[in-house]
Amino acid sequence: MHLEQAEFKVLEASSGRQAIQCLQENTIELLILDLMMDDGNGFEVLQYLRETNARSLVIALSARREVQDKTLTLGLGADDYVTKPFSPVELVARVQAQIRRHRPLPVKVLRLNKLELDIDNYVLRNDGKSFPVTMVECRLLEMFMQNPDRVLTKGEIYKQVWNHEYFDDNNLSVFISRLRSILEPTEGSPPYINTIRGIGYRFSGDGQ
Repeated sequence: MHLEQAEFKVLEASSGRQAIQCLQENTIELLILDLMMDDGNGFEVLQYLRETNARSLVIALSARREVQDKTLTLGLGADDYVTKPFSPVELVARVQAQIRRHRPLPVKVLRLNKLELDIDNYVLRNDGKSFPVTMVECRLLEMFMQNPDRVLTKGEIYKQVWNHEYFDDNNLSVFISRLRSILEPTEGSPPYINTIRGIGYRFSGDGQ
């Protein structure tokens, strides 16, 4: 119930055999395994996981608190060991921590026509060519690429990128100039960033 409230999809097995069958028939990201089960013990399930090289994470549950029991269980392939009694809230937190630790984080990438912005690694790709950008330049590009062909005021830009109500016109101009040198490297290149005099800038995703 607590796991489902935390938006996990939960499957249940009341024995080691049912657990192994469940693992064979489903993709299980994490297994909460009671070591003492009706048809023997959870060590058989751990052994099955090790023999099949299954990638399921395992949190073992046990009333045993001795160090040797924990060492044996972790040595057999468990990722965490929780002793009874335990708080369901703590168990949910441990599940979340294990999944965060082992689940690859998605790389945040914005795409707009020939442009591709790797936000996590501060890299802009323009028609296949890569250019490193600073954090501020990345934030500017993120804002522009999320609002193509829309006029953004200098105040809007400064509040979003610098988190200030009042903007420094010269400071913003320097960063816009730097982005233009990346996006429009040669004279005659189609303009990506258009100045709207007295107001702000309009970003064209296809460079026109």
